[in-house]
Parts: sequence; C-alpha cells; structure tokens
Amino acid sequence: MSSPKSAILLLAHGSPESPADIPEFMKHITGGRPVPDAVMKEITHRYSLIGKSPLTEITMQQAEALQAKMRLPVYVGMRNWKPFIAETVRRMKSDGIARAVVICLAPQNSRTSVGLYRAALNLEGGTPFAVDFVESWHDHPFLIRAFTEKVRVGWQRACTEMSARVPVIFTAHSVPQRTIAEGDRYEAQTKETALLVARAASLASGDWKFAFQSQGMSGGAWLGPTVENTILELKEEGHRGVFVQPIGFLCDHVEVLYDIDIAFREFAEENGMKLWRTESLNDSPAFVAALAGLVRRRA
Repeated sequence: MSSPKSAILLLAHGSPESPADIPEFMKHITGGRPVPDAVMKEITHRYSLIGKSPLTEITMQQAEALQAKMRLPVYVGMRNWKPFIAETVRRMKSDGIARAVVICLAPQNSRTSVGLYRAALNLEGGTPFAVDFVESWHDHPFLIRAFTEKVRVGWQRACTEMSARVPVIFTAHSVPQRTIAEGDRYEAQTKETALLVARAASLASGDWKFAFQSQGMSGGAWLGPTVENTILELKEEGHRGVFVQPIGFLCDHVEVLYDIDIAFREFAEENGMKLWRTESLNDSPAFVAALAGLVRRRA
C-alpha cells in the first residue's frame, strides 16, 4: 500500500438528504419497482421525525479520519444515493488510482448488503483498477474492541441508574428468512459478533440476548426474534429496563435514530420498561483504528 496510486474505497448504503428526496431514494433501493403509497408515507414520516439521516456526513468523517491515519486517499461510494459508487469509481480512475482496498461499512456479509455493494462496484465488468475486496470483517479484533468500549461505558451507566444489572440486547438488521435458507452466512456472523463483544465486555450469559431489528415491509418472513418480542420476554423475566447495542450498524442513521431511539423506546415505555442505547461507533478513534487494521491486513 505504499504506492501513491493506491487508495481505500469505503462503500455504504446511502441516505436521502431530506424527506423530499425519499421517492427518488426508494427507486434506487427497489431497482425502480413501485413502492406502495402506505410504505412511502411511513418511510417519509420516519425521516421527518429525525430531520435527516447523518449517514453520509458521518461516512465522510470516517473517510477523512482514516485518510489522516493511513496517509492514503480514501474515497466514499454510496449504493443508493450520492456520491454513487459508479461516480466514485470514475473519479478514482481519473485520479489515476491503480489499486484499492474496498471495505463495505457492513461488517457481516449478506448477499442483500455486501453482495449488492459488490454488484454495484461491477467487479465483473472490469473495474479500472485492481481491487482487494473485504468480504466480511465481523470478527475483526479492532471492531470487537470498538464495540466493547461503547457497551462498557453505556451499560455501566444504565446499571447504575437502574440500581440493577440491565440486560443487553445486541441487534442487527433483519433479512428475509429465504436469504438464510439459501446458504447466506449473515445470521451466523451477526451472532458471532454479538458473542465476541459480550465476552470482551465480560457479560455473563444471562446478561444479554440477540434480536433482529428493522424487519422489512415487503411480503415474506423475516429473521427474528424481533426487538419488541425480546423486550416483552425480558419484562416477563422481571427486568425493568433494557440496554440496546446495535452491532450490525456502524453509525447513526434512520435504523438507529428512529427504530431504536423512537420506536423501541416508546414500545419499552408503553410496557413499563426503560430503554438505553449505546453510542454508535461513528468516527470514534477505536473504529477508525479498526478500519486501518483492515487495510494493513490487506497490505
């Protein structure tokens, strides 16, 4: 990675810049298929409650921090919004990049996420520079360390406030069950990430559970258990609060700021439970070190 024509490319989901952008944004997500009016209205409502998703802004901050640490150019490409992956690849070609380590900001590999990033990168069509594509990094020691630092601080604060050991719910984005039935490793990798963080944070087996969040609105069965059912299960066990740590998300965006901070918190309160959430990794030094570790491993 010492060549001046080497670079790093971060790939992320992308997010609309305002609620007015959501119709166009959804076209990219669905590949142009029509979205039911009720679904479009609900998604617009969620974004309106959080103002805007900071995903793009935070991803750019992550890239800047990584570039400063590695002293290599770092580019960002979004699958569903600007800057689109294809646009970024063209810019890298124009800049004379000869080789790039490509990291998806989704550490657990699923064909519904990493697989689609790879397709958008169009490796088969001949990307105009050599690519070292990181398939998954769900168990990278630096990533586990970054998550562990966050959960320790937040969980201890919640336990002190509750004067009891508050159970932790590790979460990741759900995917259709058929994806797993067809051999996708995503479910196993998300659960392994949770287990590694729990061990590193010295959580006992009874201190934590795992749940899938943000199930899709399309037809068909999605992976569970849901966060809502897990909260009810913990209530039945006598707990009065829960602490949520998403280990499938690397920065604040709608699945964190709405799904957890608004929807799950309201659900918990309606059931007599208090809900805390760990801080997202965002551009924390520990997370940037994890990205740098990935790049060094590929050098």
